[in-house]
Amino acid sequence: MPKKKKIGSYPNAMIVMSLTAALFLIGFCGLLVIQSKKLVSIIRQNIEVRVFLDKEITQTGKDSVLNIIKTKPYVLVSTEVPPITFVSKEEAAKEFIQGTKENFTTFLEDNPLRDSYRVKIGEDYFEEAKLQLIKKDLEQLNGTYEVVYQEDLADSINRNVTKIYVILASFALIMLIIIVLLVNNTIKLAIYSQRFLIRSMQLVGATNGFIQRPYVLRGATQGLVGGIVAGGLLIGLQQLAVRNVEGLAILQEYDKIIILVGAVLILGISIGIASTYQSLARYLRMALDDLY
Repeated sequence: MPKKKKIGSYPNAMIVMSLTAALFLIGFCGLLVIQSKKLVSIIRQNIEVRVFLDKEITQTGKDSVLNIIKTKPYVLVSTEVPPITFVSKEEAAKEFIQGTKENFTTFLEDNPLRDSYRVKIGEDYFEEAKLQLIKKDLEQLNGTYEVVYQEDLADSINRNVTKIYVILASFALIMLIIIVLLVNNTIKLAIYSQRFLIRSMQLVGATNGFIQRPYVLRGATQGLVGGIVAGGLLIGLQQLAVRNVEGLAILQEYDKIIILVGAVLILGISIGIASTYQSLARYLRMALDDLY
């Protein structure tokens, strides 16, 4: 004997699955944004301004230049990496030989390179115009021979980063619109199956608030469950990627990931409540003939 459908039955599993898929895709876009912002931050922290010193400068002069550079507001404030590094001309020669595979000492008696300070710049100053001002400022120091940096690199990185953010934001917005529409239609179909039960409740004198309350609570619960599952999938995917992709661990910002998961939960609950309330309002106002 076939199992009878229970009065008031509701396709909870279908709605939760739709919400989970929707929230996971939105959360994944957010996770990509967090990772990309961290990557850009690391790249910017490794951009250096090189302050080459005069060959005749004394140790006292070197210390004086270093102390002045430390007071500059554009120097990176970081506990992870040293913001200012001294590189002797001997160390610079070794780096040059390792990088070019050419030993200039075989045909040059004297080392033409200079001692230098490599200064990391704060992210707020990572613009071509500001780097030019930094270059001019450092070249005015006594004992400084030349200040160099990779020109146009800042603008190139900023342009590419802006493009990436625009693409990700556009994709996330499009996905959000499509997903909200799909979830909304799924909940509408679920409420449609309840239309006669809703009308029966109205006929016995139930108020709109009394009818809406259990459905809206159910929508919030479905959104919460979908958010929890989607958040778990995001964290699982993130941990799997960290364990299998070398170097990815440095891009993790767990405080922001926790905020992202919290936002996914709130979004899930909001979509569940809003879609359920909107669908219910339609059937509460519908005439009896229209129910058929």
